[in-house]
Amino acid sequence: MDRNATTRTIATFCPLCVSKCGARATIRDGEFVELAPDPGHPTGQALCVKGKVAPEITRHTERLLHPLRRTAPKGATDPGWERISWDEALDTVAARLTALAQEHGPESVVFASASPSTSAMSDSVDWVSRLRRGFGSPNMCMSMELCGWGRALASTYTFGEPVPGGYMPDLDRAGVILFWGYNPSIARLAHATGTVAALRRGARLVVVDPRRAGLATRADHWLRVRPGTDAALALSLTHVMIENGWYDEAFVRRWTNAPLLVRDDDGRLLRGDDIAAGGDPAHHVAWDEVAGTPVAHDPATGRYAVGEERLALSGTHRVATPRGPITCRPAFALVAERCSAMAPEIAEGITTVPAAAIEDAARTLWESRPLAFYTWSGLEQHSGTTQIIRAVSQLYALVGSLDVPGGNVAFPKVPTNPIDGADVFPRSHRAPALGVEERPLGPARFEFVTGEDFYTAALEGRPYRARGLVDFGANLVMAHGDSSRGRDAIAALDFAVHADLFMNPTAELADIVLPVAGAFEATALRVGFEVSEEAQSLVQLREPLAPPRGEARSDLRIVFDLALRLGLGEHFFDGDLDAAFRHQLAPSGVTLEQLRAAPGGVRVPLTTRHRKYAQVSGGVARGFPTPTRTIELYSERFLAAGYPPVATFEEPGLSPASRPDLADRFPLVLSCAKSLWFCETQHRNVASLRRGAPDPQVELHPETAVARGVSSGDWVWIDTPHGAVRARARFNRSLDPGVVVGQHGWWQACAELGLPGHPPFGPESANLNLVLRQEPSDPVSGTSPLRASVCDIVPVGDRPAGMGHSGSRGGLRETLR
Repeated sequence: MDRNATTRTIATFCPLCVSKCGARATIRDGEFVELAPDPGHPTGQALCVKGKVAPEITRHTERLLHPLRRTAPKGATDPGWERISWDEALDTVAARLTALAQEHGPESVVFASASPSTSAMSDSVDWVSRLRRGFGSPNMCMSMELCGWGRALASTYTFGEPVPGGYMPDLDRAGVILFWGYNPSIARLAHATGTVAALRRGARLVVVDPRRAGLATRADHWLRVRPGTDAALALSLTHVMIENGWYDEAFVRRWTNAPLLVRDDDGRLLRGDDIAAGGDPAHHVAWDEVAGTPVAHDPATGRYAVGEERLALSGTHRVATPRGPITCRPAFALVAERCSAMAPEIAEGITTVPAAAIEDAARTLWESRPLAFYTWSGLEQHSGTTQIIRAVSQLYALVGSLDVPGGNVAFPKVPTNPIDGADVFPRSHRAPALGVEERPLGPARFEFVTGEDFYTAALEGRPYRARGLVDFGANLVMAHGDSSRGRDAIAALDFAVHADLFMNPTAELADIVLPVAGAFEATALRVGFEVSEEAQSLVQLREPLAPPRGEARSDLRIVFDLALRLGLGEHFFDGDLDAAFRHQLAPSGVTLEQLRAAPGGVRVPLTTRHRKYAQVSGGVARGFPTPTRTIELYSERFLAAGYPPVATFEEPGLSPASRPDLADRFPLVLSCAKSLWFCETQHRNVASLRRGAPDPQVELHPETAVARGVSSGDWVWIDTPHGAVRARARFNRSLDPGVVVGQHGWWQACAELGLPGHPPFGPESANLNLVLRQEPSDPVSGTSPLRASVCDIVPVGDRPAGMGHSGSRGGLRETLR
């Protein structure tokens, strides 16, 4: 090391995933050379391998450096990329998008973004949304159905708010922690370090996961659930808790809709105008067990006509009405009935979790309260995802730990001005989003479109034709199931622009490719770090640690430059990023000057108020933002849309049990899991990361491998009804012998290590999503069943039966579509 080198250490944070780990960067002679944890930062106790190699990612030789324009037709092997100027690129993009909006409507253009949970797009995704809304498109393809629907949106149908997405686990005070389909050691290190500290002080841990990964090795209860059967397990746990009285009865009576009477004849909640002429149709009805009469519930005040302790939670009640008696039951009775059908002995046969383990875990969840929990994409990629989330939400509601110390808490936020454009560009000015007619309660209701709905609109013109794509870093063809259909859909568009750090299979289909500055080459503003009150109080400006490579520009700069050319300058501060940051910060009282003078951030004092739903204003408790102003264990919205109103279980749409016709040929359950080494489909070209995982892998039990003549490290085919892809066998004794776990995202080569890439399409592919489909999808959300399908494992020397030279199995594919 040069002793005369000038070395500086700068406080910053890593934006490469949702954890946003606090870090300290080392700059030596002007070069960004190291990123290390910053223990003084509320999320800085540790840094993952991806964060540690940030300097290597930043200086990688394969970075895109200049704007590029396609000169060859979409189907050509070589796109014929031609270097162009930024002015030409932006002018072209703006002209093509404007023409599409004028000729076909702004809804014909779909905007896309890499998931902000697994990329640095959290720096700018709200501004992308502002751009989309200003342009007039209702369509944002952000993989919400794969990563976010469960914890952020589906749970709102129970709580009215995102639980756990907005109500974070208070790990510092939790008595028991439940991680369901979530491995924070890979997904959010701040939760992993917080959990380890909680275990040291005596907290209990329950982990539900098909693999014994990460903190599952330290859990008091590890429940090895069969992929896709999580709803059955949640219902069984709830049954045990109801049967034993292990639920917060006072909370359930007061703050859920458990006491409300449900009509046996049509499933609707009984209302005031049902039981008396001139009754209030806005009032619900419960049963007073003491008086033996119906009593009103006024959702405007959240109160009953009698004390909640008098309300029936069970039984069948005949209620007199002007049209004759109506038989009704409390919503809680319907919940209990549904759960009773999933006794532990029954659930064991479905989930493979032993009945005794279910009973023991239920006892711990109750007796060790307060309960803090979190879920992740392990519950968000199934044909029954929404009912899984409903069942887990129901379980959590019954323990009464919501918004209490040690439970899941809505930590306060530093006040800011909204920047996503929802307040500036009203939804009424936009056409319906793709998919909202088929799934009115799904992501499209919130203007997030699924990959399948985007592909259908591009290829089939339903409900209208998608003609343009503005894509900020979303490698759609690799991230979504049915990669070939994704390729064909993007190729069918009239125009596509893609902004990214590296060329990838989706970018190769674009007409214009824009080079993006890396996360550590760009300025970004972070207000709050989510995981605790302390973390939420921190406002931090991340300044560039290195100059942009070549002509690369930050995603934020590209958004603002494009907005100017689209005539939206007045809504984007005439392109002035500092002015935009000042506007965002204004209510906080924090200035840009303060943040630049304090790279480690500025803290704004916050005070957490618990049980906010019970806070009274004007004599009325706040309650929950649902139609009944309570936690909705019974959902009339689901009933009206044709879905089960009470959480239920359905066998995964593609499993050996639901498809016995496939079971002999494809006897194994195929799931997938996030890799420690990579951010989804990125970074396999980075030598320091690729050394840790040189090849795509499929995990399987040794017994499963031996039965197929497979040794550890062998190349094998993951053979599915839609084709086969390659991977190396890795033994994992923690797996059920009937379950195998693959990895998605494999395509990049690593030239520095001489490790090959893998074609995203064709017979030698290692792209798992090439042979997974987006259907049968969840009926509510359209979520793809990427984590629960069927397969077999075949030694690579043996060609899977029926597989053509393309790697596909065409006839069977059409049968399954």
